[in-house]
Amino acid sequence: MDQLAANNIASVLSEALPYLQRLNNKTIVIKFGGNAMIDDALKNSFARDIVLLKQVGVNPVVVHGGGPQIGKLLEKMGKESKFIDGMRVTDSETMDVVEMVLGGLVNKSIVNLINHNGGQAVGLTGKDGGMIRARKMELQEPGTIDLGHVGEVTAIDPSIVNTLDDGNFIPVIAPIGVGSDSISYNINADLVAGKMASVLGAEKLLLLTNTPGILDKQDNILTGLDGKSVAELIADGTIAGGMLPKVTCALDAVNSGVKTSHIIDGRVEHAVLLELLTNEGVGTLIKS
Repeated sequence: MDQLAANNIASVLSEALPYLQRLNNKTIVIKFGGNAMIDDALKNSFARDIVLLKQVGVNPVVVHGGGPQIGKLLEKMGKESKFIDGMRVTDSETMDVVEMVLGGLVNKSIVNLINHNGGQAVGLTGKDGGMIRARKMELQEPGTIDLGHVGEVTAIDPSIVNTLDDGNFIPVIAPIGVGSDSISYNINADLVAGKMASVLGAEKLLLLTNTPGILDKQDNILTGLDGKSVAELIADGTIAGGMLPKVTCALDAVNSGVKTSHIIDGRVEHAVLLELLTNEGVGTLIKS
């Protein structure tokens, strides 16, 4: 290694030090989804980021999606995917596929990847230990639209996550909840991550996306936003479409005690470390 390369490494480590000190023994909830879950290099860099955070005294909690994987299996079965307001209509047969893909294939592959990189991950669904309680989500549009087994979070019991954190394990959670009637529900992973961050009193919520963050009308990244500025950006149409629910989720989290929320570009290798441990970051920071 030449001296310039060595100096660059020393500089990066030195820059990370104050961030590591602030995050020591803090909980970070990370929603893992989008391209970061499909591209092999991105999946591996994500797993290494999570292992490194745990190694230096941070408690990462991973909540993952899996929409494309669910859609692919349904297609193989000859079953068409139907969406209303971005939510998959989930009948009983589709719910069986959701549980198999999210709670099985996707969850275990993430666990395996983290463990392969030296971590100790444990896979869970919200049904384990009654962790995520849910109820059926209903849309009123002009009449009632039945989304089937699509749910919203009513309560989270963090006991199992706290136990795993204390035991040096990394929880990896599939966003499936259970109702008071014992029915399983498919829940949006962003919503689960936001609620989990609030209940755990997390220092930060990170939402990995397929965009650089929140962009202004000239495609510049906006950061350091608060509730007032977010409301103005929604009012003038800057924040719209698929970004709207993510921003709402991020804002709800900081209004519920999470220090900051971050909407970051999951298409960038080591996006989690770059956002948490460098001056520049790779996305949009939202604060209360």
